[in-house]
This record gives sequence, structure tokens and C-alpha cells, in this order.
Amino acid sequence: MVKRIFLMLMLTFGILSAVNSQSSLSGDLVIFHAGSLSVPMKEVAAEFNKLYPEVKILMESAGSVASARKITDLNRPCDIMASADYAVIDNMLIPKFADWNIKFVSNEMSIVYHDKSRYADKINFKNWYDILMKQDVAFGRADPNADPCGYRSVLTLQLAEKYYKKPGLAKMVMDKDQNYMRPKEVDLLALLESNSIDYIFLYKSVAIQHQLKYVVLPDEINLKSPAFAESYATVSTEINGKEPGKKDVVRGEPMIYGVTMLRDAPNKAAALAFLKFLLEKEKGMKIMEKNGQPSVIPQKNPNYAKLPKELNAFAKP
Repeated sequence: MVKRIFLMLMLTFGILSAVNSQSSLSGDLVIFHAGSLSVPMKEVAAEFNKLYPEVKILMESAGSVASARKITDLNRPCDIMASADYAVIDNMLIPKFADWNIKFVSNEMSIVYHDKSRYADKINFKNWYDILMKQDVAFGRADPNADPCGYRSVLTLQLAEKYYKKPGLAKMVMDKDQNYMRPKEVDLLALLESNSIDYIFLYKSVAIQHQLKYVVLPDEINLKSPAFAESYATVSTEINGKEPGKKDVVRGEPMIYGVTMLRDAPNKAAALAFLKFLLEKEKGMKIMEKNGQPSVIPQKNPNYAKLPKELNAFAKP
């Protein structure tokens, strides 16, 4: 009898300890993230809150470059930043605002549309650029100076020019419909849904998340495949640099997202718990995969020594 009571007390103590451990996390958790992460991050946050209901997750969606500038230029408090291009974190936040960066998911460029798009029944991977150039067709793309999807659209067009052997194709397409350029890729969805435009240069994952149709582009141009890394690197474009009047060169490379915790994160405990949840295969990564953004964990990390020990398993030295 005494033994049974003892075991019951130990079990109760264990349950209470687990509950107390989870409920010990509280306060605001501020996350700046790429627009293309809006749907999966909302789902991840909902699942995380089932474990840690006292944490209030405040998420802001914007182009990754614009998100970084909220930190570097506007001095906005932030715990976590997730970028559609890991290089934005490397180039804009490390070493002044962050110490490390974990590569976690990938994506690919596509041409997104719906049933009401003009020539929706005719467009394919062989003729998409001819469809976009038709006078009665309008298309949109993200601003290269605000969003990686924007400069990746330019790089995709440059690669397409080579792949399809169409000299001048990239400039010809970029010169058309410039009034439909927006700060981030998801802003373009409203234009598509209102039939203001017919097509968008957009990530495949966003099309999947919003149940839209999309043209699957060849791996030679969609910035998806590590097998074509050398070929991707043959194209480049310029975007606005950190300082006014200066330019940065962006080269083509396989598409990889990055995530970091800010050095001055106001809620480090909650930020670490969220990142661990996000990066675990059967938790956050399962949600990301479902939303069309496959995991690339673990990747080699030049700042591995600076990673919190709780996150070591999600990178390689």
C-alpha cells in the first residue's frame, strides 16, 4: 500500500513538473518572417501554443530584406527572424545583430495562376514566357530590393534565357508589367484573386498552400536543385545594399531558407523553445513539408560553435 502511494506521488510530481516546465515559458515572442512562410508558421505557432499556452506569439510577415531592415535600420525588438534566403541573415544580421543562422527548408520558383487566368488551359513549361508576353496578359512579381522572391524571379528569367536559347528574354519580360511589382510575393495574391493579373512569379510552396495552379519549371532554371548549383551561379543581379547608394550582387544558387535568434532577443527562453519545436522532424518540419517546403536539415554551419546546445542537432560543424 505504501509503495503504491509512493508511486502515485512520484507520478503526480512528474506530471506537475512537466506542466510547470511548460507553463514557465510566457511573455511575447516576436517573429519576423518571409511572406512565403506565413501559412506554415501560423500552423507551427498554433501547435507550439498547445504546449506553451502562456507564450503570446506575435508574427510579422514581410519580404526578407524588408524584415532584416526592421532590425538593422528601425531597431525593432525581435526574437526570431526566418528568411526566404539564408544569405539575407548572413549578410545583414551577422555579426552585429545575430551570431548564427540555421538553414532549414528549400523551395522552388514557379509560374502561379488560377482557372480564370487568360490562357490557363494552354500554358506549360515550354511556352510560359510567350504567354506572359501576350498583350492581353498581365503578370506580377516581387520587388527585388525588398524580397528574395523578387531577385530570384530575375535570376530565373536569366537562366531561362540560356535554357530556351532566347537572347534578350530576361529584359523583355522584366520590362513588361512593372506596375504590378509589389514589396513581397504574397501581396501579389490579392491581385491574382481579383483578376487584376493572370500570373505571378512565385514560390511553388505558396501555390500549394493557397491551392493555386502552377507551372513546374525545369530544374535548370527553378533554383531548386543542388545538382545545378554551378549553372545557377552563372547568373546574377544587383539589389540595394546596406548603405544608401550602394549595391549588392546576388548570384544564383539553390534556394535555402534560414532562421536565427537575435542576439538581443527580449524572450530568449521562448525563442529557443520555439526554434527547437520548429526544427524537429516530427513537429515543425512535418508542418513545413506538408506546406511544400521540404527540410534540408542538417546543413554545414560556419557558426556551429556559436549555436545554442539545444540546436546543435539541426546543423553540422
